[in-house]
Amino acid sequence: MARNRKRKLPLVYQPVGFVLGWASGALAGIAFRKAWKAIRHEDDAPDALDRDRGWAEILLAAALQGAIFAVARSAADRTGAKAIERSTGAWPAKEKGGRD
Repeated sequence: MARNRKRKLPLVYQPVGFVLGWASGALAGIAFRKAWKAIRHEDDAPDALDRDRGWAEILLAAALQGAIFAVARSAADRTGAKAIERSTGAWPAKEKGGRD
């Protein structure tokens, strides 16, 4: 019985992971905009198709945004997994690793 429950647990975690992922993405977007404003004193960060921005500025913005999103996603995944473990007694991923 415990083995069957453990096999189905990742399906139970999917809606939790989706909500946490969405929320962490929204918070990461806010954090990135605040970080960019603090670093460059500009409201709008450049994107790859911004003709008036240089390579260095575009790549800096992309690296900063990627780092913030990765930290937010990892924090949300870990928080959700720990909550599932506390409520069910089982870790919501395979024995080794998780999503990736």
